Amino acid sequence: MLLAILLEVIGSISQVGAAVGAGLAVIGAGLGIGKIGGNAVESMARQPEFASNLQTAMIIASALVEGVALFAVVVCLLIGLG
Repeated sequence: MLLAILLEVIGSISQVGAAVGAGLAVIGAGLGIGKIGGNAVESMARQPEFASNLQTAMIIASALVEGVALFAVVVCLLIGLG
């Protein structure tokens, strides 16, 4: 009886932890992509002749950050549902 209650509590705690982890991953990705975009725009304003190179690098870096965030959210969901 006590073991069943403990397992139920641990299961609900892991679901809360997974939800918090997924939320932190999304917030971190949003901050990271915002910082990439802001710095890229600032660099384009300083040197407009390199705008195309900066835009390409910005898109690649944003895609990598978004991919890591998606991976983190999937792992958190698997932990929460498992």
